[in-house]
Amino acid sequence: MAVDKKLHIVIFPWLAFGHMIPFLELSKLIAQKGHHVSFVSTPKNIDRLPTKLPPHLAPFLSFVKIPFPQVDNLPQDAEATSDLPYDKVQFLKKAVDDLKQPLFDFLQTSDADWILYDFAPYWLGQEIGPALGIKTAFFSIYNPECLVFLGPMFGDNRIKPEDFTVSPNWVSFPSTVVFRHFEIMRIFDSISGNVTGVSDLDRLKMSAHYSDIVVVRACPEFNQKWIQLLGDVYGKTIFPVGQLPTSEYDSGDDNPTWQSIKEWLDKQPNASVVYVAFGSEAKPSQDELTEIALGLEKSELRFFWVFRTRRGPSDPDPVELPEGFEERTKGRGIVWTTWAPQLKILEHDSVGGFLTHSGWSSVVEAIQSERALVLLTFLADQGINARVLEEKKMGYSVPRNELDGSFTRDAVAESLKLVVVEEEGKIYRERIREMKHLFVNKEKDDELIDQFLGYLKAHGNRDEL
Repeated sequence: MAVDKKLHIVIFPWLAFGHMIPFLELSKLIAQKGHHVSFVSTPKNIDRLPTKLPPHLAPFLSFVKIPFPQVDNLPQDAEATSDLPYDKVQFLKKAVDDLKQPLFDFLQTSDADWILYDFAPYWLGQEIGPALGIKTAFFSIYNPECLVFLGPMFGDNRIKPEDFTVSPNWVSFPSTVVFRHFEIMRIFDSISGNVTGVSDLDRLKMSAHYSDIVVVRACPEFNQKWIQLLGDVYGKTIFPVGQLPTSEYDSGDDNPTWQSIKEWLDKQPNASVVYVAFGSEAKPSQDELTEIALGLEKSELRFFWVFRTRRGPSDPDPVELPEGFEERTKGRGIVWTTWAPQLKILEHDSVGGFLTHSGWSSVVEAIQSERALVLLTFLADQGINARVLEEKKMGYSVPRNELDGSFTRDAVAESLKLVVVEEEGKIYRERIREMKHLFVNKEKDDELIDQFLGYLKAHGNRDEL
């Protein structure tokens, strides 16, 4: 019977941990339904992912290592965006394009029913899927608001940075979901192009255009009008699969890293600590870093700061804390320079707020843990994410200069105090708690996954389906 058919789905995310982790979460939800998932990435990335699976999932989820191609200007051993300074990431896209033949060879022998792919390998939907008779789904970790804003493959005449600071004409209702001038300037190379000859924006639009369906990280109760509008913009069937909250990877509380952090957090009063982290890609400039640090100091709040001095070993410009900062804040603040278990920290009762880059995975983790958000955007979709959160009073952005994005230590200090402790900022603390049931709702997410898989089963290409 077709209804009992188990699928084989091949999943290929972009080589960034902010992409690989949500793709892995979706893979686990599919595997839980008894379908087989082949999660494809490069060897070093798979080795760094939390690949230890519960026994009931292990038979259904395979990790497939595709050897990473050598590319000029790409530092050795760099296989993810977090290994590289920002200007070198374009060479990572060149390496992904060089995976076209190895992926074709793997898929040819894989008996796959569907390929779920990210924005970078647009050629999976354009060429490889059709050539092999495998159905394709573009899965975007960007929210529907961002995808709508970035627009359709045809009919988008925006060419100047200023064009991206206003709501596009295909958004049919009032919206503040736009980039601020400094945000679009920092990522304008994503629109204007790179060494591969295909801009990031064109990759994303082609990925959607050539796919059979589009899958989004969203839940209808939170952003239904944007999901519907995205279907109109793309002219595609859109499947929301929930917000994909991060599952607890290291379930053991005996992890020595966590033990050390927990020991400090346990000594802090309830809801008193600001957790500070900007993800694996966002790296503040030295001036920004200085203002963040001195703002934390000036706020007089307790803090736990996951601090990265550089993006990968080849980053020529490490950033430094202001002189004497750690001594002056000793006792009320921790600067942590290695990996930290973000979800465990956010879940700890002593944490009262999160100073974040607004990456959507971090946002979802904060909402899982009911932590108020102070937003400081740097790259990619973060500006759009911040507007979505601002509109719904779910986050407060540190005030900045519209043109260059600069901000002061006073703005950092005042924003943190407002959101974490002051009466006027109570709305931000409360709204996060109110929204949690939309972001973390196993029953509703389960329904979304069932609807999605039902479609995949009904529309696969192979004879048995």
